Amino acid sequence: MDVTTMQSTTSITTKLHTDFPQFLFVDSSSHSWSPQANTIFYNSSSHDPEALLHEVAHGLLGHQTFQRDIELLAMERDAWDYAQNHLALKYLLHKIDDSVIQESLDSYRDWLHSRSTCPDCKASGLQTAKNTYKCLACSTTWKVNDARNCALRRYTIK
Repeated sequence: MDVTTMQSTTSITTKLHTDFPQFLFVDSSSHSWSPQANTIFYNSSSHDPEALLHEVAHGLLGHQTFQRDIELLAMERDAWDYAQNHLALKYLLHKIDDSVIQESLDSYRDWLHSRSTCPDCKASGLQTAKNTYKCLACSTTWKVNDARNCALRRYTIK
């Protein structure tokens, strides 16, 4: 990639702040979207403007909460699609590399798979409620923590 087409996260954030005054932009240790605070958290030292645009896309798409884990994966995919198709050329001056998008989505796919794996027999289970799964093979039911930013924990309840 030509170095002249790359922009710093700081310069992009300045443009985004001007273009989207409805959001508060807060420098943080990681990138995330807080619908409750209408805030986009970004890491200005990460040199990852693609992730910043992805979080802006969550805000522009009005992403709130989810009840099923698969809904989160769909929101992540939609935010990447919006960042790629509506924000990247304007703010990055180039398309977001598909490998960046797929690597991010893979982390959510892995998260979903881990949460849905039965702690007893290791078969895949179905989500029956928020943070609750049931195994199709052995009928074990378990709860999981959110574990998006910490270690996954599964607790058998039957």
